[in-house]
Amino acid sequence: MKIKQVSIFLENKVGHLSHVCKILSDANINVVNMMLADTKEFGILRLIVKEPDNVISILASQGITAKTLDVVAISVADEPGGLQKILVASESAGLAIDYMYAFPGLHTNTKQAIIIIKYRDIDYAISKLQNLQIDFISFKELCE
Repeated sequence: MKIKQVSIFLENKVGHLSHVCKILSDANINVVNMMLADTKEFGILRLIVKEPDNVISILASQGITAKTLDVVAISVADEPGGLQKILVASESAGLAIDYMYAFPGLHTNTKQAIIIIKYRDIDYAISKLQNLQIDFISFKELCE
């Protein structure tokens, strides 16, 4: 159920994102999904990759601070109200969401989207959401 996400801390300066992407490209790492959040001074690049622990090692060897965090991937209907079902389920279970981001579904003809969610207590969230028939996407499915 849990997906390992790589979080990379970047100084908010021209070229830092490009530098990280070049390191990953040179190491033949394919990024399944990414999200960049920033402030005036730094950014956090969040990646889903096939080999997160390998990515951490590669980046560390280049002096780049990164870590893995557990998130979940949930399939939702790509239509008005699709996300609301997940939010209502999360709220009714008393689950705190730290952040989320989305991308199109695995198969473009399914009318599904994938939401990546970082819950404050991931194990508790999974146990509660499994009982509510939420459609989790496995790490294998996500990275195929």
